[in-house]
Amino acid sequence: MSNPLADMERPDVIFCIGTNMTEAHPVAATRLKKAMRRGAKLIVADPRRIPLAQKADLYLPLRVGTDVALLGAMAHVIVREGLADPDFIAERTEGFEELEKHVAGFTPQWAEGLTGVPAADIEQAAIWYGKAERGAIYYTLGITEHICGVDNVQSLCNLVLLTGNIGREGTGINPMRGQNNIQGAGDAGALPNNYPGFQPVDDPANQAKFAAAWGREVDLEKGITKVRALDQCGEKIRAMLICGENTVVSDPDRSHCEHALKSLDHLVVIDMFLTDTAALADVVFPAAGWGEVDGVFTNTERRPQRVRAAVPPIGEAKPDWWIIAGIAKKLGFQGFDWTSPEQVFNELCELSTTYHGLDWDLVSEGRHHWPVPEKGHPGTPILHQGEFPRGRGLFKTPSYRDPAETIDDEFPTWLTTGRRLAHYHTRTMTGRSTGSEYLVPEELVEVHPSDVESLGLTDGGMAVMSSRRGEVLVKVKATDKSPRGTVFCSFSFSEVPINALTGSGYDPITDTAELKVCPVRLEAADTKLA
Repeated sequence: MSNPLADMERPDVIFCIGTNMTEAHPVAATRLKKAMRRGAKLIVADPRRIPLAQKADLYLPLRVGTDVALLGAMAHVIVREGLADPDFIAERTEGFEELEKHVAGFTPQWAEGLTGVPAADIEQAAIWYGKAERGAIYYTLGITEHICGVDNVQSLCNLVLLTGNIGREGTGINPMRGQNNIQGAGDAGALPNNYPGFQPVDDPANQAKFAAAWGREVDLEKGITKVRALDQCGEKIRAMLICGENTVVSDPDRSHCEHALKSLDHLVVIDMFLTDTAALADVVFPAAGWGEVDGVFTNTERRPQRVRAAVPPIGEAKPDWWIIAGIAKKLGFQGFDWTSPEQVFNELCELSTTYHGLDWDLVSEGRHHWPVPEKGHPGTPILHQGEFPRGRGLFKTPSYRDPAETIDDEFPTWLTTGRRLAHYHTRTMTGRSTGSEYLVPEELVEVHPSDVESLGLTDGGMAVMSSRRGEVLVKVKATDKSPRGTVFCSFSFSEVPINALTGSGYDPITDTAELKVCPVRLEAADTKLA
């Protein structure tokens, strides 16, 4: 996030797109509710009438996968209506002339034909955001989990750069992180292209720095993503270590994923429970839970925070860092002789540019937002004040393109996936909670009542939902939360493996799967199985 969570209470106009925040980030969403009580306008763009959309001053029910068209049309209106900030553009950006030409054809009327959102509503959204003294954008995986995820983010950045809604209180572009410590994992170098602190691995100076620190040289090339690693299982990749992730349930194209992991000579999993993924492993190390370890989490607002063990680990469970260090030492690697998480974190701070001013004692205060480049630095709650890391902000010109697969006569319905309030991710933990199971005991496919009737389904009955990759048996729930022609499921239940259906395409830059768009066919189970 470019701005701290406290700033969520301060915008004049809030634009939420591709984020079911009240269910996926319910605590943070309370701050938006406070802003609305103060008088802030809320714009929500989402294919489904999610609870956040019901609170919106303006709801934009776009068709799944058409974000670039919507956002390009909003940029068109902002330029056309003279709402762009000329001083900000002149002083802090480059590429405006190219963008101005590019969005000239992105009229609201054109975008309406693709998105299904009335042109007048697109114009209203653009004008509200363009006129805001403090406009803030919030998004999550509904923006990034597309083959055009990078294009979607660049389109949002264009709106920010056009209006100057960045680097100030109550503004910004704010991706809400989808999993616990996903921000901290990236900060620590759990990425194929960066060392800790987002230092590029293909920079010779960074290679020399880390070679000196770690006592071994790393190739001057970017690593591969997990998507590519799974593609190479059984060929170039013969062994794999999976730590704290239920890959079989959370990843797209489940049959491909299972085949890849079974093709390995050796699979090691570190996890708290015997998940579907751990069940395939040759070796499983029992990991201690979050309440059983000391360590550091970095949250969605870039704030590192100490956590302290409340109870001792059960049985043979050990902290992740202890297990990984032990494996490394057995493999003969040097530099893993840590005896405490304090040593691990202090090494990270020493090598990271963003954490360099922190240490184990300072982070216990929980008051710093990175970057903290040196000791005594107060931290950086608001990013991009004065300038951007590259100097000037760069306008980009993404064009609209269809999803990897589109609906047709064989698969005439759009499936989009997401999360539910009562459960977290693949239910590794919440599936063992009586309260969560009571609230949401099974997976349901949410179908518009008109589609339930036209497809010959029954509310509460079973349906077979199939895609080009597989099929699942799932109970039907009639609800107008989903629009006609679009259905919704979460991916939480391994008993209804929704990700057996997904996996039609990947963003060519990030390898992020298109989990939010999948053409499917629904048939009544008694008809299909007869």
